Amino acid sequence: MNKRKLIVRSVLGFVLALFSLLLVIILIWKSWQKDLPSPFELANIEPWLGSRIFSADGQPLKDFYIERRTLVPLKEIPPHMVDALLSTEDKRFYNHWGVDLIRVPKALLVNLREGRWAQGFSTLTQQLARNLFLTRKKSLARKFKEILTAIRIERSYSKDEILEMYLNQFYFGRGAYGIQAAAQTYFGKPPLELKIEECALLVGLLRAPGRYHPLRKPETAVRRRNLVLQNMVKNGKLSKHVADSLIKLPLKLAAGYDETGLAPYFTEMVRRNLEALYGPEALYKNGYSVYTTLNARLQKVAQEAVFSTIDSLQKRMERTRSPKDPAYTMLVPETTRVGGKLKIGKKRVYKKLQAAFVALDNSNNNILVLVGGRDFDQTKFNRVTQAFRQPGSAFKPFVYTAAIEAGYMPTDTVEDAPIVTDLPGASEWRPQNIDHKFWGAVTLRRGLAMSRNLVAIRLMQMVGADKTVECAHRMGITSPLKPFPSLAIGTSDVNLLEMVSAFSVFPNKGIKFESPPRYLLRTENKSGILLERYDTTSRKEVLDAQTAYLMVNLMSSVINSGTAASCRRAGFKRPAAGKTGTTNEFSDNWFIGYTPQITAGAWVGFDDKTSIGENQTGASNALPIWTKFMLAAAQSYPNKDFEVPDGILFQDVDPETGELAGDGCPERVQEVFTEKSAPTERCRKHR
Repeated sequence: MNKRKLIVRSVLGFVLALFSLLLVIILIWKSWQKDLPSPFELANIEPWLGSRIFSADGQPLKDFYIERRTLVPLKEIPPHMVDALLSTEDKRFYNHWGVDLIRVPKALLVNLREGRWAQGFSTLTQQLARNLFLTRKKSLARKFKEILTAIRIERSYSKDEILEMYLNQFYFGRGAYGIQAAAQTYFGKPPLELKIEECALLVGLLRAPGRYHPLRKPETAVRRRNLVLQNMVKNGKLSKHVADSLIKLPLKLAAGYDETGLAPYFTEMVRRNLEALYGPEALYKNGYSVYTTLNARLQKVAQEAVFSTIDSLQKRMERTRSPKDPAYTMLVPETTRVGGKLKIGKKRVYKKLQAAFVALDNSNNNILVLVGGRDFDQTKFNRVTQAFRQPGSAFKPFVYTAAIEAGYMPTDTVEDAPIVTDLPGASEWRPQNIDHKFWGAVTLRRGLAMSRNLVAIRLMQMVGADKTVECAHRMGITSPLKPFPSLAIGTSDVNLLEMVSAFSVFPNKGIKFESPPRYLLRTENKSGILLERYDTTSRKEVLDAQTAYLMVNLMSSVINSGTAASCRRAGFKRPAAGKTGTTNEFSDNWFIGYTPQITAGAWVGFDDKTSIGENQTGASNALPIWTKFMLAAAQSYPNKDFEVPDGILFQDVDPETGELAGDGCPERVQEVFTEKSAPTERCRKHR
């Protein structure tokens, strides 16, 4: 009886213990369930994808990312990459269901013998599970979660799909996530072009990218690469003869990923806009493809024009200015070693001249190129859009446009004579021409071509400062303008982009795009589906076509025979018009000009408004940038003249009187008029 009771108690105890064990397992399982990926998460594994910015012709400009990654299908990954990976990380990958039951006991025996965690037994699927859903914290609980997640992944995906996910997910060092980014970063090529030894190096990096960094630790990286090659031999994926020859090869690495990109000031402008539209998380994780208006070829031309010109000006400034001159130098921190100790002090260095350049396509208001400064890594301040500076004489076309609208003609004369006037809150103002001379009666054409300050000031007095302000704003100047007499020579701050945009009204026959210059074309999601298209088709007439053409014709004289004539001497022969600009004290140099197809502008100066130097003008410093760019850009466009609208007449006149040339006139020039304003009387002075 006692024996039977003992058996019953033993059975009950065993059942109770088994039930308790099962209960504990169920409770542990339930507690772990919340940490394991749901079926939905498993079915929708999507790695973070940065957004890529493209030029108008599809050239990549810049990636914005948290993890720099571009997905590639397995068919675009070379077989020897897969062979190297499986030979090193999981040689029975195609024969297990997420856990390698042969590898587990072997690893446990090694670890018990060593008394430490000396060998792991994670399969590729386990590594993927850990990378996607778990932490790297070493614990028994995490290992079980890893195994369970790996089994779930194997049930949800094929082996090839798992392999593709793995090679697109993992970090290879130097900011490269996935095989595509790694191949470009280390070897400057797509994955399919990778050689066997290059694949071996990349596989070797997966274990610890920092430990095997090929630039910092080349010898360690080579040893690791060679180990992978030997693994391929052991696994029957590579002959010993081939491996021995590859082991002898040195590392050949590419320069790496260019973080700055082709047009950094432009792409930074794009980034800010996209963050405002979609939010930073979407921009950095959702893999958008953003197509912009930038012309990559012309951007390279513009950057070369800016950098070569500004470098030459910088060298000239440093040759002519004392290294101790506080106006042209500044103190920067300097660390030196004195007697074995570091000493922090300061040293004086030359200030850096800056420059900016932007060009618009007249037909669609697209920004073709944008250079916001000489060094984006040093300063991200965009001098095309963020720098507000006095335009100097580059503002004068707005004065002349207001005059043309008021009925003045190119042959009308204005006195180039002294002016004395009072400015609000200041003493009397006595403006001067750059040469401090007075030419007497000067035609509007000559006054603009030769940039006579006193002619522009007096002309604005005759037309009205308020009308000049209204005209400038109507054409696209958005900055506030003070209607003082000095406005005529550009004393109100503006930025380069609004000036170039306003000037584009002239070649566009008085038509202005109602939206700001466009730099985005369209945004697509990672599947290539269109999210948004950015159109700027709305436009309106802000100048009469005849007025616009008269101004084009007047401003052509600036280039043909005026302050910008050096452009012609440099070899630019296409029809063009524009205006130089130089401010008081020579602190800002401008040139804004246009052809029938492109309007572009250049600015040169110091950020702190230091004078560039005596007689340093827009013609000498900004115009060369514009000319270099236009010489190259013009090759992409047909050679055509500005279109003449209806109602425009060309007549021969006496250049001295502006009246119709007669037989007695010593010289005659062809001048442009509207039908309503054309002169009818012959020259009375030379009858």
